[in-house]
Amino acid sequence: MKSIYKYSLVALAVVGLTACNKEEKAAEVAPAVSLTTEAQKEAYSVGASIGSYMSGHIKEQEALGLPADRTLIVEGFANGLNGALKLTEEEMQTVLQNLDKKLNDKRVAQAEAMAAKNLEDGKKYQETNKAKEGVTTTESGLQYEVLVAAEGDKPAAEDVVEVHYAGTLIDGTPFDSSYDRGQTAKFPLNRVIAGWTEGVQLMSVGSKYRFVIPAELAYGERDNGTIPANSTLVFEVELVSIEKANTEQAASAQ
Repeated sequence: MKSIYKYSLVALAVVGLTACNKEEKAAEVAPAVSLTTEAQKEAYSVGASIGSYMSGHIKEQEALGLPADRTLIVEGFANGLNGALKLTEEEMQTVLQNLDKKLNDKRVAQAEAMAAKNLEDGKKYQETNKAKEGVTTTESGLQYEVLVAAEGDKPAAEDVVEVHYAGTLIDGTPFDSSYDRGQTAKFPLNRVIAGWTEGVQLMSVGSKYRFVIPAELAYGERDNGTIPANSTLVFEVELVSIEKANTEQAASAQ
């Protein structure tokens, strides 16, 4: 923990120094940096890599409403290089631990607010969608619409299915697509989210459905990066083939 905070402080100072220099000497032409020797390149790379790594963290801190005083960052950086610190190591560690706690509290509050918004937006979307002609809502809350109808066998939960699909958030943001990869996907139907397990069992080979899957039938409160917490998901799914599960193996698995 202690070394991480020291590393962050140096990076903040590097970025702060750059920003201050730009503001104070905007009209001046910066002197050329000499990067001819290996030692010069090494020194420059250390500073540049730290600044690049930490730039995202600095932007996040500012976005969370905790701006940094760049003047003091520059002074602290210079003091650290010169061994003339105005706070003890213990004092700085305490301060930086408190800063980290404030940042984490802000992140948690922001995530909770976003999850609540996603849940509410999803419910509104489902209410609008279920009123559309051709949309059926099952007892679980899954909504489906038949885009291309077909007749024939339907998979059981234990079967392996081959599908083409495209998944988006309710605002149309794509997060996964077998079409984009140019390759179908195959998997046991009982090894995916509940909305898929239920929905694909309604399909026959050759059919194509549009599913609106509530968060509780998808990933729930988990934040998967491209799929935020409490997201309602929209899938277009084409059932390509079915591989029936071995009866004895299926019974054993159950």
